[in-house]
Amino acid sequence: MQPEATPPPRHARTILLGGLLVGTLDFLDAMIFFSLRGAPPLSIFQAVAGGILGREAAFAGGWPTFVLGVAIHFFIATCVAAAYYGASRRIELLRRHAVPCGLAYGVGVYFFMQLVVIPLSALGGPPRWALPGLLNGIIGHALLVGLPAALISRRA
Repeated sequence: MQPEATPPPRHARTILLGGLLVGTLDFLDAMIFFSLRGAPPLSIFQAVAGGILGREAAFAGGWPTFVLGVAIHFFIATCVAAAYYGASRRIELLRRHAVPCGLAYGVGVYFFMQLVVIPLSALGGPPRWALPGLLNGIIGHALLVGLPAALISRRA
């Protein structure tokens, strides 16, 4: 008879669920928004892989770089969920006022990605602030990244 498997700690489940939810919602937003603007679906997450591989190598890589981009995307989403969860365990305000704090967190995540992460990646360069992308990024990250991360953290 096998011993019963120990369930993962509650915080690990919360973070993984948060990463999966945030990653999926942001993935769908990116696929819909950029596809409607003419980007081939494969290239959307190849661009994410470009943060590690560089633009040319990522776009030349086909499906493997798409898969790498999706993996990087979900890794980042899980880190975003983990950061909010960790902070919310120490700062009661983040749990008590999860909706406004989560919305603000999502906007902060968007600007951190645009102003710090992407410029330091292999893609480099300053952010490009086209109004449709900026609005989609701010609203999408508020509603589909920060808010779910906050609500899942509060629920835990």
